[in-house]
Amino acid sequence: MASTQERLAEALDYLDIRRTQNRYADIVTRRAWSELHEIMRPTCSLELNLGDQQMRFDGPDAIGAFIGESLTQFEFFEFVILNTVIEVDVAAGVAGARMYMQELRQNVSDGRRTNAYGVYHDRFERHEGRWWIARRRYGSFSRTVVPGPEHEQVVFPLPEFDLGSL
Repeated sequence: MASTQERLAEALDYLDIRRTQNRYADIVTRRAWSELHEIMRPTCSLELNLGDQQMRFDGPDAIGAFIGESLTQFEFFEFVILNTVIEVDVAAGVAGARMYMQELRQNVSDGRRTNAYGVYHDRFERHEGRWWIARRRYGSFSRTVVPGPEHEQVVFPLPEFDLGSL
């Protein structure tokens, strides 16, 4: 059984990582791409599996540019964290996290409301006392069908990675 000191260290690391996840949601909602440098390592990669296509981006600038360009089609956009699971290795200064999310959106073109659901599998690393996103894998598992009515969702297999492998 872990000592109180070990449990406290893990709890504080968990809290810091959760704050980093919240910060990411805030940055994306506000479209404040330059702030990604404050939560992502310079070498952070983003691997995307959108169900019908796969992509990869390296570094906060490339990640922000891709997301920013993708969001130009929405006059309203909010990134919502639905649930998160975090496994911390305090001694090694690394953590794996699974974060389920929803995008609330409204199209510029026609004002239609749409949704997307997905999951991030993230590797976090502690560097100089701070937790940083070091690697991201994103998988879509449902989104509103582009030409159909709002309630039609296309569904993909739920991506899942062992948190210890991140």
